[in-house]
Amino acid sequence: MGTETEEQPHGAAVVADGFGLKGPRGWAFRQVSFRAEPGALVAIEGPSGSGRTCLLLALTGRMKAEEGHAEVGGLLLPRKMAAVRRISALGQVPGVSELDPAFTVAEHLRERALLQRRYDGSVRALLRRPAERAATSRARIEEAVAAAGLDLAALPKGERTSVRDLERLEALRLSIALALIGRPRLLAVDDTDLKLSDADRAEAWALLRSLAAAGTTVLAVCSEAPEDALRITTLSGEAVPAAPEAPASDTETGTTEATATGTPAAKPGAEGRAAADTTTGDADADQAAVGETAADDTTDDTTEEGAADALAETGRA
Repeated sequence: MGTETEEQPHGAAVVADGFGLKGPRGWAFRQVSFRAEPGALVAIEGPSGSGRTCLLLALTGRMKAEEGHAEVGGLLLPRKMAAVRRISALGQVPGVSELDPAFTVAEHLRERALLQRRYDGSVRALLRRPAERAATSRARIEEAVAAAGLDLAALPKGERTSVRDLERLEALRLSIALALIGRPRLLAVDDTDLKLSDADRAEAWALLRSLAAAGTTVLAVCSEAPEDALRITTLSGEAVPAAPEAPASDTETGTTEATATGTPAAKPGAEGRAAADTTTGDADADQAAVGETAADDTTDDTTEEGAADALAETGRA
């Protein structure tokens, strides 16, 4: 019982200071600065191709940033990427952690529970009797399914429903349930509001708010952030944002914005200014993930396709 209690999730604080990721052909994102307390709901908003997914993956230790630094649960990025991966989990991220359409809901849940027990379990847990380990896995699954609001009985074929037959919102709930089996301190979800109706979008955000309220820090990529979230905004390479007028205390109240323009990033104003300029570029994530950059790349000009290339060139999109 004591071990299970210790494994209950407690959110990880996320701090970024001048965080940026660059490949040989430009910046995916740059000069991102914000602070999120444990249990915060952080919404990374912006149009497709503006560096949202790259930022999400960098903050969860899946891509290596090139400038600045970030801390997740006190773990410094990019130095402690492996440690950050251990305390974070990905929900749906196209090309990285997608659901298998041929699998049933039950197969996905059982597979994730087995992987969790095999690779992330303690030595003590591995020495338990098979029946006890199976009971623990079932309890983990039931807990995660309940937290994600996934009603198995309401599915067309119950837990035997194939992923291809799930509605968009139910697939989102399943991906979140799979991530929660590991009881992460940081949960990251891509394309949160993609192809959702207004009603389903409201349900999705209500779910993420409930997870944050329960103690897990949540990062969610979206096209439009809810007003109560800490907002990190990326803009396409063709958009020129207006200068924000946020007060210096915004980094503590959850209104930080990171913006991108089609020209080299403008420098932030006063020291206390909450907004930072982020450029989107043709970043090659395969090079960026291993810390390689092109020696002859001297341009900071960016295009909207930059962040998409950062994933596509590694087979992640």
